[in-house]
Amino acid sequence: MKTTMVKTQDIKRSWHLVDCQGKTLGRLATDIAALLIGKKKRDYTPNQDMGDFVVVINAKDIVLTGNKLLDKKYYRHSMYPGGFREEAAGKLMERDPRKVIEHALLGMLPKNKLRDARMARLKIYAGAEHPHTAQFKVKE
Repeated sequence: MKTTMVKTQDIKRSWHLVDCQGKTLGRLATDIAALLIGKKKRDYTPNQDMGDFVVVINAKDIVLTGNKLLDKKYYRHSMYPGGFREEAAGKLMERDPRKVIEHALLGMLPKNKLRDARMARLKIYAGAEHPHTAQFKVKE
């Protein structure tokens, strides 16, 4: 049996619509990460970017269990003295709920050269409206 390698021009990318309504952050992020990596494809190859496009809607309705809205902290630093900032997950959800999903997915994707290209195929929207309706095939 021969091992076949998929060429870059032969990779077929499809579009997936994921609704966050009432779903838990971590469980949803693992499913989205598998789609972005392309792990569910028959001809998956670890060293090639085989993932699909993912459109995430209703990011504002994602669920964090327990006290994570108050206890979970997101950190950043501006690289200036005194530039350390921390923000609770609840405050970040109010300010920009897309950042919570983005941060979870950045932690779940492999830290390699393909990471930025995979994140570029991720489209996150706080509400139910999105401009990518033309990419989805109409099922009749």
